[in-house]
Amino acid sequence: MQKRKNKKLTARKLIYEIIFGTETPAGKNFDIALFVLIVLSIIAVLVDSVKPFHVKYGNYLLLAEWIFTILFTIEYFLRIYSSIAPRKYIFSFYGIIDLLAILPTYLSLLLAGTQYLLVIRMLRLLRVFRVLKLARYVGASKVLGVALRNSRHKIIVFLEVVVTMVVIMGSLMYLIEGEANGFTSIPRSIYWAIVTLTTVGYGDIAPQTILGQTLASVIMIIGYAIIAVPTGIISVEMARANHTNSNKCTNCNASNHDDDAQFCKICGHPINKVEE
Repeated sequence: MQKRKNKKLTARKLIYEIIFGTETPAGKNFDIALFVLIVLSIIAVLVDSVKPFHVKYGNYLLLAEWIFTILFTIEYFLRIYSSIAPRKYIFSFYGIIDLLAILPTYLSLLLAGTQYLLVIRMLRLLRVFRVLKLARYVGASKVLGVALRNSRHKIIVFLEVVVTMVVIMGSLMYLIEGEANGFTSIPRSIYWAIVTLTTVGYGDIAPQTILGQTLASVIMIIGYAIIAVPTGIISVEMARANHTNSNKCTNCNASNHDDDAQFCKICGHPINKVEE
C-alpha cells in the first residue's frame, strides 16, 4: 500500500516538473511543444474563418481543432492533478485562461460559431516569457502597471472631459446639419464627433454647410491636442514608477534611496535596480 502511494507521488512530482518546470530539459521541451501547439491551433481558427478554406478544408480543420482541444484538455487536468495547490491554480490568471482556451470547442456543440472564440488562446502565448527567458522584462511590465494604476484618476477625468465634449459637439452638429446631411440623430452625430475628435475620419458622414465644416475643423484641431494628454500623463507616472522601483530594496521593500545607492539603508541588502 505504501509502495503504491509512493509511486503515485513520484508520478505526480514528475508530471509537475514537466508541466510547471522551467529549468529542466523536460520542462523546456514541454513549454516549446505547448507554444507550437497553441500557435498552430490559432492558425487553424483563423484559416477556418476564411470562406474558401472553410469550404475546401473545413472537415480537416475541424478535426485538427478537436485534436488540439483534447490535448489542451488533458494538459489542463494534468495541471490540476500535479499542482501543489489545485484550487489556487484553477482560480489563478493562467488557470482561468487555460480553461477558457478549451471551452469554446465544447460550446460549439450547442452554439454554432463559438469555436471562433478560441483566439483567446493568444493569451496563453504569455508563457513565452518562460520559454524565451524574457522574465527580466516582467519588471518593465510591472512599471507600466504601476503607472497605469497611479494615473487612473487623471485618465478618468480626461475621459469625462472627452465624453462631455463629444456629446456637446455632436448635439451642435445635429442642430446645424440635420437629417438632410446624414446627421439623423444625436447619437449618430456623437458617433461622428468621436470619429472626428480621434482623427480617424471614416468619411461616412460629413458636414455640408459652412458652419458645420467650421465646427468640424475646430474638433479636428482639438483632437490633435487631446491625443497628447493621456500619453503625457502615463509617461510622467512611468518615470516616477521606474525611479521608485529602481531604488527599492528587494529584501525589506524600503524605497527612496539615493540614485547612486548600492545597498539598502535599512537592512544593508544590495539594491537590484530595474534595467531601463
